[in-house]
Amino acid sequence: MNAPFPAPVAPNMYRYDEFDARFVGERVEQFAGQVARRLKGELTEDQFKPLRLMNGLYLQLHAYMLRVAVPYGTLSSRQIRKLAHIARTYDKGFGHFTTRQNLQFNWIKLVDVPAILRELADVEMHCIQTSGNCVRNVTADQFAGATPEEIEDPRPLAEIIRQWSSLHPEFVFLARKFKIAVGATPHDRAALQFHDMAVEVVRNAEGRVGYKVMAGGGMGRTPYIAHVMREFVEREDILAYLEAVLRVYNQDSRRDNIHKQRIKILINAIGPEEMRRRVDREFQELKRMGTLQLPREELDRITAYFAPPAFETGLPDTLPEAGPDFANWTRTNVHPHRAPGYAIATITLKTIGQVPGDCSAEQLDVIADIMDEFSLGEVRVTHEQNLVLPHVRKKDLPAIFAKLQELDFAAPNAGLITDIIACPGLDYCDLANARSIPVAQAIARKFADLDRQHEIGELKIKISGCINACGHHHAGHIGILGVDKKGVEFYQLLLGGSGAEDASIGEIMGPGFGEHDIADAVERVVGVYLAQRRPEERFLDTYRRIGMAPFKQAAFQKEAA
Repeated sequence: MNAPFPAPVAPNMYRYDEFDARFVGERVEQFAGQVARRLKGELTEDQFKPLRLMNGLYLQLHAYMLRVAVPYGTLSSRQIRKLAHIARTYDKGFGHFTTRQNLQFNWIKLVDVPAILRELADVEMHCIQTSGNCVRNVTADQFAGATPEEIEDPRPLAEIIRQWSSLHPEFVFLARKFKIAVGATPHDRAALQFHDMAVEVVRNAEGRVGYKVMAGGGMGRTPYIAHVMREFVEREDILAYLEAVLRVYNQDSRRDNIHKQRIKILINAIGPEEMRRRVDREFQELKRMGTLQLPREELDRITAYFAPPAFETGLPDTLPEAGPDFANWTRTNVHPHRAPGYAIATITLKTIGQVPGDCSAEQLDVIADIMDEFSLGEVRVTHEQNLVLPHVRKKDLPAIFAKLQELDFAAPNAGLITDIIACPGLDYCDLANARSIPVAQAIARKFADLDRQHEIGELKIKISGCINACGHHHAGHIGILGVDKKGVEFYQLLLGGSGAEDASIGEIMGPGFGEHDIADAVERVVGVYLAQRRPEERFLDTYRRIGMAPFKQAAFQKEAA
């Protein structure tokens, strides 16, 4: 019988210090006072809106939605249990994991928000800057600190960026929201090139570790892939360089037109060379002042919080045999780990028929138990609305799989066609034009056969209910965008997008499809791929080779009567 891990004293993650605790506590009480004034009618909705947005509170179609920050996607079992408690006590019994590695509660009462924020603060969580025109939650590769691919764990830098950007006096009221991601591997799992600003850990020609900085990526109404601002920034200069980028954006961005306020529009308007020139001017001034140099001792202090666990030695380094279902799961959901005898295990929240990203209070509680028993009390939220157990012993994988089967969370489909990203859409969001969830469910049911999924191979479908692109449809191998056509929901198909290291923006196929036609259209598109592909080609490879025309012809061809 496999012996469980000892209960972790402190997972390898950042812990609040005295300043953090006081800062979050004071912010909770400040917002509690603002909520009380709103409930008494002393604040109008227009006056209250900017206050609630800075605290992650949205007013959606049916209720308030509260967005909880999960910095760089890392959660402890204690935090997961608290999220389960909040879902059970204040919501309708579930939470929704997002493409920004956050968690949303979609059925919140305004009167309960202060109590929820106090409960979150008890487990070192908050909702600060998960909305509003500010620097949002800093995200990272969900395999950070576990994958053998990385140069170093990117989360210490992500934590330093989080601390630097929280209530930064210059950047609390930017022209628009600003999203930052950090990665450290050649394989990009964090969609770096679709962020307002991104940092990649790199080595230069001398073997020194530093950072490549990109800026100007984004989706939404006008998607762009980020430009490299500087190929190599020294460790001690990284905050000064990031601040230089943000200063140029803050000073020069358009504030007179809501559609032209993102940094991607600024860089496209002035050109990347001019942007680099302006950033370098600010950077040199900041370096001259010397106030933003990152001390080595501070980087070491933060890095110590993320020290690798004491991995066991002498463990068997082969995957156990536990039947065909287990073999199918390990084929797609288990990934190499840096330590012999260990693996990274993905929990896809995409069982056929499930709402992508949803997790019930009961499921969260069981996941916390699995974390404590098998994963050193730690889980990661992914950019694809899944969860990852970063440090599991290979010999424990059959037991983990059995527990996930009981939860109905053992879908062996990570990276396959049914591992679909979808925003909440018109079922929840007042900005949406169309529903996303039923479309995702219909497509998943159409491709439910696992053998067929493996025949198709890697194929990423991403669905957004409006042009804001919360479902990342621009970066889908097959992207789907919900649009309103004279009061009727229609769906545009996009092909050829990628959010990985080979980033590309999907091409719109043409006129849209009705709600009952879109899944069939996707099936016809996949049929073209299966007929045209060469050995070892992914859907994306085949599309890039043969272009849109054959896919479009098939998609709009109705099946014979």
